[in-house]
Amino acid sequence: MRALFDLSGRTALVTGGGRGIGLAMARAFAAHGARVVIAGRNEKTLSEALPSLASHDRGHVAHPVDVADADSVRALHARLGSEDVHVDILVNNAGIDPHYAALEKTDPKDWDQIIQTNLAGVMHCCRTFGASMIEGGGGSIINISSIAGHVGLKRQVPYCASKGGVEQLTRSLALDWAEHGIRVNAIAFGFVETDLTRSILSHPQLGEMLRSRTPLGRAARADEVAGAAVFLASEASSYVTGHSLCVDGGWTAS
Repeated sequence: MRALFDLSGRTALVTGGGRGIGLAMARAFAAHGARVVIAGRNEKTLSEALPSLASHDRGHVAHPVDVADADSVRALHARLGSEDVHVDILVNNAGIDPHYAALEKTDPKDWDQIIQTNLAGVMHCCRTFGASMIEGGGGSIINISSIAGHVGLKRQVPYCASKGGVEQLTRSLALDWAEHGIRVNAIAFGFVETDLTRSILSHPQLGEMLRSRTPLGRAARADEVAGAAVFLASEASSYVTGHSLCVDGGWTAS
């Protein structure tokens, strides 16, 4: 059974891979034998994160990218190509957290920013790297979604819309690219313990509300999302495509 989760000889690109959940997934891929490329907008964050993959050194690299910019994504693809790096696992993790506001009070610029990064950014990466996967004979794409793609959340309309789009993009691409040996899935997580969520989870009222709303009674650890990513990237999920795996402690079950 261990061989099913072996990623040796594979190369994984994780956008937003310099911190939090993205870095946890990158570390998990490296631990299971993959070569890892972490990419994101903050080069300092990437350079600080890269050494944490060194214990499983297989030529892991870090490169800048802004997924909301199609030219930036194409530049990353070209740079990896010049380094003879072929990506066969793509994790579209880069994204923007919600702006908490009622829609009538939401600035259209905030809407555009969230949609461009969370939805169009996934499209740019799938389009660019998916074309190479078609030429290469297959691969695995994992789009990072959210419970917000499955259920409504108050005062988070743009975010919910972006993640709902990711869910449908995932299903449609799975149908289009199955014939090319490309599996396309999503991970929809709930609240995860990261630097960005610490203030929310530690808030006396809000944190308790979130825990009480979650059947397992707690937030997820980043490695619990990473485990789902390894599964979807590996041969253990070879017959899974077009699926959204909810790692949410039971939030969407109620």
